[in-house]
Amino acid sequence: MLQEMTSQWISLLAPAAQDRLTLLLNHVLSRESVAMERLRPHQGATVLVELKGWPALLPVPPALALQITPAGLLERLEAVPAQPSLRVQLDASNPAAMALGALTGERPKVEIQGDAGLATDMNWLMQNLRWDIEDDLAKVMGPAPAHELARWGKGIAAAGAKLAQSVAAINPMGPNGGGRGAR
Repeated sequence: MLQEMTSQWISLLAPAAQDRLTLLLNHVLSRESVAMERLRPHQGATVLVELKGWPALLPVPPALALQITPAGLLERLEAVPAQPSLRVQLDASNPAAMALGALTGERPKVEIQGDAGLATDMNWLMQNLRWDIEDDLAKVMGPAPAHELARWGKGIAAAGAKLAQSVAAINPMGPNGGGRGAR
């Protein structure tokens, strides 16, 4: 009953969350003209982003299907393409560490399959693009408060990521520690 209710909530909330994530990705892309230039030749290509190794106790978020626009930005697709141009699988075996790592700029383990040219450009984007939160905050509240908030946020995120990694390291029920996923 709880699993069914959770699945219903996920199916209702996931499209809205994916739309917001797509807006954030486009915001980051649009701030770097080089990034958009790298994506323009791949206009119409589809990218499927999936989470790999997601903990069995948590409801699995649906895959994110994106299409590259003529402007070199991303558009979320309603339906998952049968044969995406590129499949990107993110290691999500520790979702908390992955989320906190994203805030500190740490790149998760990634597997990419598909079109070699698009894979090369996507890999470049993942290695070189970062969201400049401080710059966005400075536009709202000024540079000095934005710098302090960003500094505090980085410290909190780094401490949280370290805590999540420590918990994962001592968790005997983790992916290889004898829990449901052990073989």
